[in-house]
Amino acid sequence: MNITDLKHSDSGNFFLLAGPCVIEGEEMAMRIAERIVEMTDRLKIPYVFKGSYRKANRSRLDSFMGIGDEKALKILQKVSRTFNVPTVTDIHTAEEAAMAAEYVDVLQIPAFLCRQTDLLVAAAKTGKIINIKKGQFLSPMSMQFAADKVVEAGNKNVMITERGTTFGYQDLVVDFRGIPQMKTFGFPVIMDVTHSLQQPNQTSGVTGGMPQLIETVAKAAIAVGADGLFIETHENPAVAKSDGANMLQLDLLEGLLTKLIRIRAAINQ
Repeated sequence: MNITDLKHSDSGNFFLLAGPCVIEGEEMAMRIAERIVEMTDRLKIPYVFKGSYRKANRSRLDSFMGIGDEKALKILQKVSRTFNVPTVTDIHTAEEAAMAAEYVDVLQIPAFLCRQTDLLVAAAKTGKIINIKKGQFLSPMSMQFAADKVVEAGNKNVMITERGTTFGYQDLVVDFRGIPQMKTFGFPVIMDVTHSLQQPNQTSGVTGGMPQLIETVAKAAIAVGADGLFIETHENPAVAKSDGANMLQLDLLEGLLTKLIRIRAAINQ
């Protein structure tokens, strides 16, 4: 997979990384993938299926973490082979990089781990596309150094994802100046719409969210020039086993994408 295949599509559209927060099972993943592939093919949006094979960063010990690493990774591989789409998943340690790279096309570095040199270098050495999420604690321009670690380790296939900045103890804000700023690095820049609307550190130990603002944040990101969007979506977010509070209802995705295509066409004129 070549990173230019995503950024420079014939349609001129943004590209999309979308899927459930975590792989909960094969049937669920295949159903979601089939629906998104059908709509993105029709709308001519380059698509990458997203699903975490394991959730390492959870607030409480009893939070759902996954169905088993190899089982979930094999489901991601089946999605890719069945629908002929690339896949992306997070990794958390340097040792996971080579393992996950056997099954997926894009390795994602979680925001909290974006400064971990050994993790970035190990990911780079797989030769896969590396999507680095901007830490909630970092300025946009400081992400140059995270990207440099991957490039200096021999891999120029880098993407950077904005996902909001910590605002107080229990909220995030998005500074949309960061998208054009990070684009000056020469890598595709993605807006993680749904994680930017999280409300972390709730006293219940379960992260909250504001999904009613997904459309607003997505529109703003496209308007300021984001190359891609990251949207977690689920058939029924209320019963999702991770991040249900900020995920998009799958039935709403196509309508949102249709609106965003019109915005993208307007700014490209």
